[in-house]
Amino acid sequence: MTGWTRRDLLRSAGAAGIAAALPGPAWAGQVADPSARLRAAIAASDRARRALDPLGTLRQGLPLAGPAFVDPLGDDYADAVARSAASDQEALDDIDRAALSNVDAIAYDVLRYRAVQTLDAARSGLADVQRRAPLNASFGLHLDFPDYVVTRAPQLATPADHALMLAQMAGFAGHLRSITMRLREGVADGYVESQVVAANVLRQLDAMLETPLEQSPFMAPVRQLPEGLAEERPQLDARYRATIEREIRPGLAAWRAYLAEDYLPRTTRAPGRWAMKDGRALYASELVRHTTTSDSADEIHRLGRAEVERIRGEMERTRTEIGFSGDLPAFFAHIRTDPRFYHRRQEDLIAHFERIEERIWDGMPRLFGRRPRAPFEVRPLPALGGQRGTGYYRAGPADGSGPGILYFNMAMLDTRPIPTMETLTLHEGIPGHHYQISLVQEDTALPDLLRFGSVTAFSEGWGLYAESLGRELGLFEDPYQWFGHLDMEMLRAVRLVVDTGLHDKEWSRQQAIDYMLANTSMAPRDVEVEIDRYISIPGQACAYKMGELKILDLRRRANARLGGRFDIRAFHDQVIGTGALPLAILDDKIMRWAGAAA
Repeated sequence: MTGWTRRDLLRSAGAAGIAAALPGPAWAGQVADPSARLRAAIAASDRARRALDPLGTLRQGLPLAGPAFVDPLGDDYADAVARSAASDQEALDDIDRAALSNVDAIAYDVLRYRAVQTLDAARSGLADVQRRAPLNASFGLHLDFPDYVVTRAPQLATPADHALMLAQMAGFAGHLRSITMRLREGVADGYVESQVVAANVLRQLDAMLETPLEQSPFMAPVRQLPEGLAEERPQLDARYRATIEREIRPGLAAWRAYLAEDYLPRTTRAPGRWAMKDGRALYASELVRHTTTSDSADEIHRLGRAEVERIRGEMERTRTEIGFSGDLPAFFAHIRTDPRFYHRRQEDLIAHFERIEERIWDGMPRLFGRRPRAPFEVRPLPALGGQRGTGYYRAGPADGSGPGILYFNMAMLDTRPIPTMETLTLHEGIPGHHYQISLVQEDTALPDLLRFGSVTAFSEGWGLYAESLGRELGLFEDPYQWFGHLDMEMLRAVRLVVDTGLHDKEWSRQQAIDYMLANTSMAPRDVEVEIDRYISIPGQACAYKMGELKILDLRRRANARLGGRFDIRAFHDQVIGTGALPLAILDDKIMRWAGAAA
């Protein structure tokens, strides 16, 4: 694995569209004021980020800063990411951090952290290894892009909008070719992924190829064509059909054929990173990236086991309070199999979410002082529900003009117990992801680096911390809902054990499944989906509990420091007010605030 030279980092990004969009040095023009220099560096970095992420840019309601589509597996993409990080680091070296305001100092630290992480991954060669192991059966672009097309379709109001979408679809077809190319490179260099991941992706490709053209997510722009484009319908219909039949479907079919005929027979039978060449080093870097800590797999595994035992004790007490006569495994089976614990219709599920949200808002003034403009909604997953997990939250436009949406897998109603719904609403909606992300996006006083930053440990840690506020917000009055809360917390504790077990301690897939079934009430099918997600995205599942434990620790320490002057609403504002932060930066911010307020 070779290092990067300055010349390497600053060489051309390759693709003309990306290169044209990337900024020059942020310190150009000899700006004297440190804050202004920092804001110029952040603006330049943000332009580079948006140039490389056109789909995310448009989802945020922002104008494109580069090409219509950028292939994240392209050489030009990797070069551009490294070049931008090097530019960020050089700009920061020229700024006096001590002269910055508190918010700007936090932004400085975040930009520095991100640049160091990116350059370390490039210099170590692990970023290149990651590109040769690109399969992701949970959140891969082959899943995300169809979702993007379906959700973007209602916003396509002009011929120019459709021309852009067609260009993006052509770019996606090119990405499908890139995946096969990277997989071939991986095989040649000895980097081959797990059979579990490859088999799951193969099933997803089969489902896509079996979907009739008229029902394809890629035809959504035609199905939802506005009346104002009625005259253009025949031409647009023909162009979308041609793009799908001549570019996308052949790309899916070629990828599918390579996976089935060449790649799958070569895959590792063991599910974990440890079984792949350089896998242990890659997993260690993935833990750092997702948790933003230096904790080892051993330390995280031990922490997970301790949390499992603690939560299990709470479950036993709640089972006794409910009056269930059997033991805890029998109670799990009761939750899994009793029909009264499951909704049968998606409209009933959505209505239940809405009722819970209303109750949460009644209690919010006790813990929070603000409310975002953007509403929260629950909708079905746009595509391939039968081949995917529970779902995901997607923030709305940055100005709050549209809703943030929990896309929920309505094909899994029989595996999502009603006793977990209060907890799920707290995590995904209020005061979890929707509340936190919407507020920070709508705060235009913040630099975009903080408004739109992404740190898994912070975001998912906040979501899990939000679950812990249920009783303070007036929820969990029903002991079954409290047990559902414990069940969801147990899931996140179990993740610490099974993720590190799979990828570092050489666990089998069945061993991980058995451990989760023994400690949660989750249905077997749901457990299998979860375990396959951890196999597909190593380290990500550890971020939830690590982030939550950090926020709980900060609350305890700030309370101890401030005593009677501790204000929970001010604490929450401090935690979420500057966006998603690496945990060490968050720790420094909160303890500085507590020290100043003492």
